Amino acid sequence: MDHVFYSWAAQAELDPITVDRASGSWFWDERGKKYLDFSSQLVNANLGHQHPDLVAAIIAQAQVLTTISPMIANAKRSELAALVAERAPGDLDRVFFTTGGAEAIEHAVRLARQHTGRTKMLAAYRSYHGGTGVAIGLTGEPRRWGTEPTNVDVVRFFGPYPYRSPWSTNSPEEETTAALSHLQQVIELEGAQNIAGLILESVVGTNGVLVPPPGYLAGVRELCDRYGIVYIADEVMVGFGRVGEWFACQAWDVTPDLITFAKGINSGYVPLGGVVISERIASKFDHKPYPGGLTYSGHPLACAVGVASIEVFERDNVLGHVRAVGEDVLGAGLKKLGESHPSVGEVRGMGFFWALELVKDRSTREPLIPFAAGGADAAPMAEVTAAAKSRGLWPFTAGNRLQLAPPLVASEDEIVQGLEILDEVLTVADEIAARGTP
Repeated sequence: MDHVFYSWAAQAELDPITVDRASGSWFWDERGKKYLDFSSQLVNANLGHQHPDLVAAIIAQAQVLTTISPMIANAKRSELAALVAERAPGDLDRVFFTTGGAEAIEHAVRLARQHTGRTKMLAAYRSYHGGTGVAIGLTGEPRRWGTEPTNVDVVRFFGPYPYRSPWSTNSPEEETTAALSHLQQVIELEGAQNIAGLILESVVGTNGVLVPPPGYLAGVRELCDRYGIVYIADEVMVGFGRVGEWFACQAWDVTPDLITFAKGINSGYVPLGGVVISERIASKFDHKPYPGGLTYSGHPLACAVGVASIEVFERDNVLGHVRAVGEDVLGAGLKKLGESHPSVGEVRGMGFFWALELVKDRSTREPLIPFAAGGADAAPMAEVTAAAKSRGLWPFTAGNRLQLAPPLVASEDEIVQGLEILDEVLTVADEIAARGTP
């Protein structure tokens, strides 16, 4: 590891475990310690580790064709594009493939700007859209700070967050009304004629698993229609089953103009992402060259795994499993834990995507650590995370939240086992919160 430069890390302070092997919902380090993967790594191993059908798809494709130019048609690429388009909402019927989520964002923004002839983008403060130039420029969270100025023509707005409402609302419905009123004002003040697109995570991921309140996404769609703005749904994290739908926006019966995807399309077995494009935007390039491309766009190995993944989803009723177990076992279990542990301020989520927001005091809602905490200020969450990992549970941690995103193939027994460990971890969080409360 001495020669590897790691992401989002102070290099001399990093001490990563070395993973030796993995299977299903589990992985083992080089010392033989076993971990229950309640993060699906970076919320991308949707079908778990070493799924035999996905591994077999890589082997079979490698024996036929390992790589080919994106300017040459390939059967697996075409098959996967058709499968994705069939599952997308509305008239989203064409697919531009990338090698990951950030590239998908880059090209979605390019499509929006080309389509409208405008340049300005709207993006939420509580958002993460990727680490490349335009994507990090659109990102609202603190990880963008170290790259500024990004030279991206972006204006940010507040999305709904009922637990910490910017407008001090008293219900999800009030939050929707306030958030949409705010967004409309931002559009009017910035000049709708200048705005190419609005990008929004259908369910906010790293920044808190913020599930949109009733009517919000539909309201965003209406505003975009009214002002001629391209609506981009960032579903890199929540697409392909994470919340029990092929695309999360379908849970609210909303059709964006563009959907970005990656991660769950093939569980990250081979890098793959893309943009699903509405026909009215795609058709603009029927006789006009699209100004963009990638050497590895629609890579045959990656697409072969994507095809196999969708086949597994259908055969094993993965979406049904996520809806049922996500609500009745994972969600219900987390809500029960939230009631019994005073360090849990709120439990929120859906499907196999949940967050526990940890606080020092429920009545004041003071977070367990400050916003954008680092160093000693972040130590309480580091202690909670260490308590989980020492017990063999691997969570996704962000800010003052424990975020739970197990593989979509995790069994009820594995979910229950994870909840039992989490109960012990939250007891540690309770003790930490008590130390910090006068």
